[in-house]
Amino acid sequence: QVQLVESGGGLVQPGGSLRLSCVASGSSFATAVMGWYRQAPGKQREVVAIITGGAGHTNYADAVKDRFAISRDNDKNAVYLQMNSLKSEDSAVYMCTAIIPRAGQYWGQGTQVTVST
Repeated sequence: QVQLVESGGGLVQPGGSLRLSCVASGSSFATAVMGWYRQAPGKQREVVAIITGGAGHTNYADAVKDRFAISRDNDKNAVYLQMNSLKSEDSAVYMCTAIIPRAGQYWGQGTQVTVST
């Protein structure tokens, strides 16, 4: 089975930074669309950032533009989310996802990000 494992979450003060990592086990994701979603208590899951598997084009939610950056390393089957200038509104469980052509969509378990004083 394809598994995605996130890491890098934690507690940070407003204005701080975190880098999330997502590593896939046993598969190549060079052609996969990969992304990060988040879900806060009482709210729907929302897309944060997406990166394509070809040229590596990226798209971001309006709420995180100019603060977050998604990147990938296909040799390591990994995707990253650099989060800067964090706000309390960014607190959520962040989940990694991969869409693999002719295979399907896969999800990680999530990692908690808490932004608070």
